[in-house]
Amino acid sequence: MGTFNSLEEAREYFKNDRFATTNGMQIDELGEDYSICSMTVTDAHQNAYGGVMGGVIFTLADFSLAVLTNHIHSLSVAQQMSINYLNAPKGSRLISRAEKVKSGKTTTIVNIKVTDDTGREIAILTATAFKL
Repeated sequence: MGTFNSLEEAREYFKNDRFATTNGMQIDELGEDYSICSMTVTDAHQNAYGGVMGGVIFTLADFSLAVLTNHIHSLSVAQQMSINYLNAPKGSRLISRAEKVKSGKTTTIVNIKVTDDTGREIAILTATAFKL
């Protein structure tokens, strides 16, 4: 059993993550070993070239990491994240799926995949969260 008793409880807790929520990020699903978060891409998320800013993609992945690892063990914080950008988004939404690889005594290892709503793979990440 995780920290949150329901998806609504997790959403209520993470509404205080103002950077993520101000940028339109939301929790779509939360299971024992995974979380799915998404957002609609707007003009405010564009870089000077007109593409989606890499930091937006990273932040969505970081948000899905936070949701999952704080469900597994509250309080957890990101200790390390490595991202590989694969493709530029073509769709209007970004979806981030975080999946637990291993949860140990002090850290949780997570793989994260970011796609767009066309199914295009945008980025993959490996992350470590530290249990406070």
